[in-house]
Amino acid sequence: MGSLSSRVLRHPGRARAQQEPGSGAGGSARRPESGGDAAAHGFCYCPGSRKRKRSSGAFCYCHPDSETDEDEEEGDEQQRLLNTPRRKKLKSTSKYIYQTLFLNGENSDIKICALGEEWSLHKIYLCQSGYFSSMFSGSWKESSMNIIELEIPDQNIDIEAHIQSLFFPCEMGLSSAYLYLQDGLIQQCGETMKETINVKTVCGYYTSAGTYGLDSVKKKCLEWLLNNLMTHQNVELFKELSINVMKQLIGSSNLFVMQVEMDVYTALKKWMFLQLVPSWNGSLKQLLTETDVWFSKRRTDFEGMTFLETEQGKPFVSVFRHLRLQYIISDLASARIIEQDSLVPSEWLSSVYKQQWLAMLRAEQDSEVGPQEINKEELEGNSMRCGRKLANDGEYCWRWTGFNFGFDLLVTYTNRYIIFKRNTLNQPCSGSVSLQPRRSIAFRLRLASFDSSGKLICSRTTGYQILTLEKDQEQVVMNLDSRLLIFPLYICCNFLYISPEKRTENNHPENPEN
Repeated sequence: MGSLSSRVLRHPGRARAQQEPGSGAGGSARRPESGGDAAAHGFCYCPGSRKRKRSSGAFCYCHPDSETDEDEEEGDEQQRLLNTPRRKKLKSTSKYIYQTLFLNGENSDIKICALGEEWSLHKIYLCQSGYFSSMFSGSWKESSMNIIELEIPDQNIDIEAHIQSLFFPCEMGLSSAYLYLQDGLIQQCGETMKETINVKTVCGYYTSAGTYGLDSVKKKCLEWLLNNLMTHQNVELFKELSINVMKQLIGSSNLFVMQVEMDVYTALKKWMFLQLVPSWNGSLKQLLTETDVWFSKRRTDFEGMTFLETEQGKPFVSVFRHLRLQYIISDLASARIIEQDSLVPSEWLSSVYKQQWLAMLRAEQDSEVGPQEINKEELEGNSMRCGRKLANDGEYCWRWTGFNFGFDLLVTYTNRYIIFKRNTLNQPCSGSVSLQPRRSIAFRLRLASFDSSGKLICSRTTGYQILTLEKDQEQVVMNLDSRLLIFPLYICCNFLYISPEKRTENNHPENPEN
């Protein structure tokens, strides 16, 4: 957070003002001038289906209302990076206070020494901070001292952030606000952070929010990541995401998946490669190929082990544990890739193959007709996660690949409607189709549009529902109003085609370590 707060007072104007004759009255401090592989698989088409100006904080003290071209460009760059409106320039009263009391130190009654610098300041201003108010009003020895030596333990606080926290708390950094216990300003910093989350700031914000107890900022960062990890993949973001954060994302039923679970595995594989080779500097299009080549070259060194069983791979086990492998091995091409990659331990796959085989037998030979009631915990932990991007308005029809226990679900978008259809006889299907008179599925459908920074513009959800369909029956599951017709439009679904078999305590396998 030091970088967020440190640039506001770092400008040539301040150094010039300090060097003018008489500007040193009061003993103020002197300081030198500072100068798309996912689209390749995961769905198939059905045949025949039809934006107040903000000052950058840099101004000339000879002409307080002017700004240099260089400073203006820097402010524009900050505005573009944070994607937030620019604030109005400081009012003349603020400039007068800054110049007369802070820079010139006129009528100073206290000297603060910190970070190798000295500032001639004023108790009446410092008492705006709870930290200094307590220091000067209690029985502390500092209350009667004219020179205060401060130790700054937080490495995130630099000289600029420290200066701001003393005289201009309205624009101070989070680290300084936290140091001086200014709760209102901490919250103000938090609100600013929430409004400026993007691909370049989200990981830094998440870490700082955890350090300074801003739970709402942490939550907002996680929401952004859940929405953007798969929909707007980014090489630098993959490099920054920690194992702990990635574990939370992959384990969440709210992850906005594009296209199917196999694509989550592919994203994890690329992320793991960048964690191991952070110096790699290529494009997103090159990333998957480079990842496969890197792991392939090392496969012969595994000595019969899969990569996650090696010392290099063990730190990533907890993340890969959250993959829903049952929805990867249900597609032949995906099953072949995950076996060939030899990243995931064979024991993991063997237990999933057995689980899916028994589930198929129940669907084919027993009275299994699909979920009959909403079990949110079951849905969030076991549902199939899939999604689709609609680049433009029009008519679309698709199915997500994989064997779904004889329930061939077609999804159609047309005339602002999203329709689910149970296909049994009308469309060709690559797998067997259940001919039971009625079948049920549990589902949740979510739609979302994002701006260029990944911020959610609008969204809608059906919530979790049960849908029962007869042979070849179709049902409208969502009607879009015009506010949602902002393209590209992202559609994400959670499905449960068959309830997990109820196991007794004796035959329930141990839960994998998280």
